[in-house]
Amino acid sequence: MTTGPKGLLTAMRTAVVLALVLLAPAHGEIRYVGLTQRGARIEARVIAGASPASPTVLLMGGFQGADESSRIVSEETRRFEATKLSRRRFRLLSISVANPDANRLVFPPAGVAYRENAESHALWRWIAVQAPDLVLVADGEDFGIAEALSQEGPAGVGPVSARRVAARPGILREVPSTIPPSPAHRELDRRRARSPRQLADELAQFYGHDFAEPVYIPAVALIAQLRLGNAAEVERLVAPYRDGSKDSLARPTSPGFAGHLVFAELAQRTGNRSYIQLVRRVADLGFTDAGDMKESMPLHDEMSDSVFMSCPILAKAGLLTREQKYFSMAARHFRFMETLDLRPDGIYRHSPLSDAAWARGNAFPALGLAWTLSDFPKTHADFAGLLQAYQRHLAALSKFQDPDGLWREVVDEPASYPEFSATAMIATAMFIGIRRGWLDARVYQPRVDKAWEAIAARVGPQGGLMDVCESTGKQKSKTDYLRRQAILGQDPRGGAMALLFATEMAGLD
Repeated sequence: MTTGPKGLLTAMRTAVVLALVLLAPAHGEIRYVGLTQRGARIEARVIAGASPASPTVLLMGGFQGADESSRIVSEETRRFEATKLSRRRFRLLSISVANPDANRLVFPPAGVAYRENAESHALWRWIAVQAPDLVLVADGEDFGIAEALSQEGPAGVGPVSARRVAARPGILREVPSTIPPSPAHRELDRRRARSPRQLADELAQFYGHDFAEPVYIPAVALIAQLRLGNAAEVERLVAPYRDGSKDSLARPTSPGFAGHLVFAELAQRTGNRSYIQLVRRVADLGFTDAGDMKESMPLHDEMSDSVFMSCPILAKAGLLTREQKYFSMAARHFRFMETLDLRPDGIYRHSPLSDAAWARGNAFPALGLAWTLSDFPKTHADFAGLLQAYQRHLAALSKFQDPDGLWREVVDEPASYPEFSATAMIATAMFIGIRRGWLDARVYQPRVDKAWEAIAARVGPQGGLMDVCESTGKQKSKTDYLRRQAILGQDPRGGAMALLFATEMAGLD
């Protein structure tokens, strides 16, 4: 702890600077970069350039907490915003306090994102997807970020020209008149230019080639492969379960129930009774030996995931067998899970252990109900209620889509990390609703389009993805969800959901 007159003066000066930065009038659109290790929000400001084609400049300060560089960055940002739009030579991003807790940073980041070195990971990945053309660090100490951005490039996207500059007024007046596109900018443009079919074909090279474990992740990827016309390979992969040499319910699990969706898809395409029997085996777990409906499907573990894991396979069983009891059981199970996990605000908590609105814990009910309704008879007594529940949930989720088109790891914490798999799933659920007339296209299509752009930007070469939450059981607190690992690279779960979204957008359903 710092003591003595000099230390006290330093502390007082820091407090004054922080107050000046925080109390200054807001300028530009606020974007959240991420959370610090202690939970503080790192904020950025976005100010438009003269045209959409304007280059992007990122100005950063406050790498040792709120200090003089933070004040300078805030003043420069305010001055830039006051400039007439037509005279702005570039689009400006600014972060006045990059390191609010004054922690030791490391670039390129080390450790598990965002559990360790949270600030470093947040800054690094945010810069990657913003892909600026020039970065100016207004600080005496930058922990090596300028050098790392210039040489390595953030998160595998590509290098960005970056340099340290003195923290003094007039920084932005010294920006060169010509700013060439950074390699990161060019790579992001390349990614976003891919059509849904092109992206689906890319992803299909890396995902959907395994069914050793009959659970939902490979099943979703195989369903997408079927849409792409690769039926022969899919049938080869599932053959051991169809011919009985492997038991798909040898170790029953909730994710395994949804794994049987690929059998339902094949049953619809081929009419093969063996596939129908595999689907029925799962659906019959919702009934007693006497044929009565149970309170719910088993193995739900109180988690909202179970809406996806059980309801669609029950609806598929009803569709394939024409037995109404399976539709009724799907509705019964949904209401059971809704009672356990739906919050009063229309968002799902993951389980009764915590009220935290985990992203995938909301994506599972959204996509699960969209798929259930797709097979549900409109004449069934429960159809209207299920449709209303679906519409209410997506309306509630719409409020939490961020400006870049994503849903966050904890959907109502805007500075938690943007989660890839949930975004793909929620947007797919919305697109299904638009196509089937359940959702107003004028309201929801722009949301789907923004989500698509965000997903495309986060799919790199070799099927690499950005910020897919690791496998997650029910957690005890919001903090536990915030600190789940965010995977950078290949990931079967994220790859399957992105592949599914791409085939939906390409009209291959």
